[in-house]
Amino acid sequence: MTQNTLSELAAVLESRKSAAADSSYVAKLYSKGTDAILKKVGEEATEVVMAAKDGVPEKIVYEVADLWFHTMVLLAEQGLHPDAVLEELQRRVGTSGLVEKASRKKD
Repeated sequence: MTQNTLSELAAVLESRKSAAADSSYVAKLYSKGTDAILKKVGEEATEVVMAAKDGVPEKIVYEVADLWFHTMVLLAEQGLHPDAVLEELQRRVGTSGLVEKASRKKD
């Protein structure tokens, strides 16, 4: 998935915020509120774990796509763009995971 794809999807998700609840899956999810979105993110994360345990690459990719999608719904609902996540990942490039984790404990 390129950054362009993420931006395109983010724009669609943003447009669904003002859509009637019965007009799309995402509009309906937004109408149900944050807890419903969080529940979907949790469900999709569990499905990623189960797919990884099965070890079927196509299932893993499919479930990770669902998780990314629902996480992007959450970001949009919270007024965030995927660029913020990409910037955070870029900030971490070249930083030891141990060092990065330790830096979070200081906050």
